[in-house]
Amino acid sequence: MQLTDKFGRKISYLRLAITDRCNLRCQYCMPAHGIDIVNRTALLSYKEMYRIIRVLSELGVDKVRLTGGEPFVRRDFVNFLESLSFNDKLKEINITTNGALISNHIKKLEELNINAINLSIDSLQKEKFAQITRRDVFENVYDTFEKLEKSNLKLKLNVVVQSGFNTDEIIDFVELSKEKDIAVRFIEEMPFNGKGQREMQEVWDFNKIINHIKGSYSEVENVLSKKSSTSRNFKISNYKGTFGIIPAFTRTICNDCDRIRITATGMFKNCLFDGGVFNVRDFIRDGASDDELKELFINTVHKKPENGFIAEASRDNDVSESMSTIGG
Repeated sequence: MQLTDKFGRKISYLRLAITDRCNLRCQYCMPAHGIDIVNRTALLSYKEMYRIIRVLSELGVDKVRLTGGEPFVRRDFVNFLESLSFNDKLKEINITTNGALISNHIKKLEELNINAINLSIDSLQKEKFAQITRRDVFENVYDTFEKLEKSNLKLKLNVVVQSGFNTDEIIDFVELSKEKDIAVRFIEEMPFNGKGQREMQEVWDFNKIINHIKGSYSEVENVLSKKSSTSRNFKISNYKGTFGIIPAFTRTICNDCDRIRITATGMFKNCLFDGGVFNVRDFIRDGASDDELKELFINTVHKKPENGFIAEASRDNDVSESMSTIGG
């Protein structure tokens, strides 16, 4: 049986937030003082997360991305990864991380056949990195980048393009793909910082980013991507790696969406921009059987909105969550 929405889109990809806690305080993600974190008992347990993934994998979900907060902040996360590796229905287990805490775990991640690491790094300059993250960990993160680049793990760099902060480094990030077989992903900034919309000096959307890059290179080639890819991908002629742009805010990728999200507290989201559909944690703790969970997932996914604009319009309130609570 395959999870399918009313538009015929097959859902095969789960983004699961391991925790709402993070060791950084990126200014586009949360206020300087952080956010109101929930009691630990409100978080999904590893046992509950494992069960959710197992049930969803029996409904055709074969790709899982583990996010946060910062997933490596949570104790025993690597042990949880090891347990997930025994689920033979999963084709891919991917992780999004800020990289400050994983350097010593890279060998183990290779042993567990983790498919890919998305490393969030928004500046290649130490002082600017500290300004964006409000933490002095650039050297740790860059060391992780170099180690990952030499590992067997697929590596993508996530770069949130922030007006007034790092737009002058876009070309520097593209240049990383010249000699390194990596994928750089520029992400449109979204208004999820835990306080509502953050003021932006100007909007750096897909068109502005790609035009800026094309202004520096004469040969920018299109790269064929999966239909459900969140990014539109390119490469510079004769460069080893690629770069792409994720139109997360302008939402031009919605038509082929194959994703669902579950937050660290168990809130099921058909779309990044919706307000949450139901809390799977509560159903589990109320004694729901696997069959009841499957029925719930099937019925909920069938109601998945066509795109993020419709999802946002159906909310009871404005977008104001932190990405650390939604699952970055």
